[in-house]
Amino acid sequence: MKKNGVIAFVIIAIVLFAGVFGILKLTENKDGTGNAEKKLSRMVERIGATEQELVKGTVEFNENDLAAELPEISKYPLSLEGKGEINIEIMSSPEKAGDNYDGWLLDIAKKFNEEKRKIAGKIISVSIRSISSGTAADYIISGKYVPEAFTPSNELWGEMIQSKGVELDIVEKRLAGNVAGILLSSKTQKKIAEKYKEVTLKTVVQATAENQITMGYTNPFTSSTGLNFLLETLYNYDSKNLLSDAAVEGFAEFQKNIPFVAYTTLQMRNAASKGTLDGMVTEYQIYVNTKELKDYAFIPFGVRHDNPLYATKNIGADKKKVLEEFCKYCLNDESQNLATEYGFNENDDYVSSLPEIQGKTIIEAQDLWKENKDGGNSITAVFVADISGSMSGEPINELKNSLINAGQYINDENSIGLVSFNNKVYVDLPIAQFDLNQRAYFNGAVSNLNALGGTATYDGIIVGVDMLVKAKEANPNTKLVLFLLSDGRKNDGYDLSDVKSILETYQIPVYSIAYGNDCDLDELNDVSSVNEAATINADSDDVVYQLKNLFNAQM
Repeated sequence: MKKNGVIAFVIIAIVLFAGVFGILKLTENKDGTGNAEKKLSRMVERIGATEQELVKGTVEFNENDLAAELPEISKYPLSLEGKGEINIEIMSSPEKAGDNYDGWLLDIAKKFNEEKRKIAGKIISVSIRSISSGTAADYIISGKYVPEAFTPSNELWGEMIQSKGVELDIVEKRLAGNVAGILLSSKTQKKIAEKYKEVTLKTVVQATAENQITMGYTNPFTSSTGLNFLLETLYNYDSKNLLSDAAVEGFAEFQKNIPFVAYTTLQMRNAASKGTLDGMVTEYQIYVNTKELKDYAFIPFGVRHDNPLYATKNIGADKKKVLEEFCKYCLNDESQNLATEYGFNENDDYVSSLPEIQGKTIIEAQDLWKENKDGGNSITAVFVADISGSMSGEPINELKNSLINAGQYINDENSIGLVSFNNKVYVDLPIAQFDLNQRAYFNGAVSNLNALGGTATYDGIIVGVDMLVKAKEANPNTKLVLFLLSDGRKNDGYDLSDVKSILETYQIPVYSIAYGNDCDLDELNDVSSVNEAATINADSDDVVYQLKNLFNAQM
């Protein structure tokens, strides 16, 4: 009996111990970080990163040279080259100068050129260059490359260009009708309707500000829809003054619950498809032609995207006649029927509630967004730079030059660190606020980078993640981001499969910037896609411009 009692006691003790141990483990891992912390700690210990001596570099405060930052226009080759004796070039937004249903203007221009029309006995033609509205505006404003004509998605870009003192004449306010809109999943739409009685931009913004849903939108420095959304949101908070204290305060509250501003539309769509976002922005023409978006509701907002057509100062009398002739061709019944077939010319009953906004106000709104987009929370970022042998020569030189030159677009209140890797990992700069002192150390550390050895990409990422996690412990409200600068040719150390679970646990986006003409974009895309970030293929002539746009969105 006594023996049986002892056995029973032992069994009960084991059961109790197992229960308590299970509860402790469950508590430890309730947010998924328990195992990740241990795994991260073990990996960092095995890697054994070397801390480099801090060296200050020179910080130059040069006025931004937009023309110097922009790549040569050959970076954006002509989608259609006209061969006429009098030819004009039109820069066009991509949704009407791309492939398939995005190629309306391109298809019209081909037909126009095939007819070999004449003015004063000379054959006329048009060339089309597909380029985002924001980038095209930068070329025209800087004077680095000015075509004869420009057709952005909406009139906001025309207003901005003219506010910079650049001549533009509007030839046609509407080549093909279109509108911007918010896309909401059916579940999200129902949730907003039940709580706020109606589904409008106003209630979507309110639901986002109250942390009921997660919204995503694109960079208003480059995206027509993102810029439109910014202005409409500010207007929502103060319809009399988009730049008032009330508008700024309301926008900052709204922005606190924005998980990220997408660098590309694809990044935003991927986040929505994975359930990261309940809502996002796009144009109706894209929405109606994308099968994956059919289950989303479309709520129009902002100024109409009617694809206006402008003539620039570079156009002469004969070329102006060609542009007017082509404009008439775009507006004839056959061309407009094709536009409707391609998804344009819908929502004609939609009228914008926004008043006419001057270009100066639009530019000030962009600057306001840059200052307030993080909702009062700082950003903490670690740059992880590839210094392996495959980066020697032009790639490492471009990496160094681009980081130093683009660093001026990082806000002072954010915090920055730098890690480099070959077959080993080096902490070149511990995380600190990006004030003048830290900028000097950053420039010095970047300048001292030299390329040789193997490529332990994921070892470098792990050390960067560990630095970010520790920074989050010290400042729980900061947002974390990691920038990987590499040619993507990993051949040493850990693999993506070893670190993927850690990236997923801590939800740190990894933005990859690809250097070199022979880079492995697939590998960089794989690591960036873990947490819906983006990959930039940064050719040597436009890397500063690319990083500027990325930092404007994320830093």
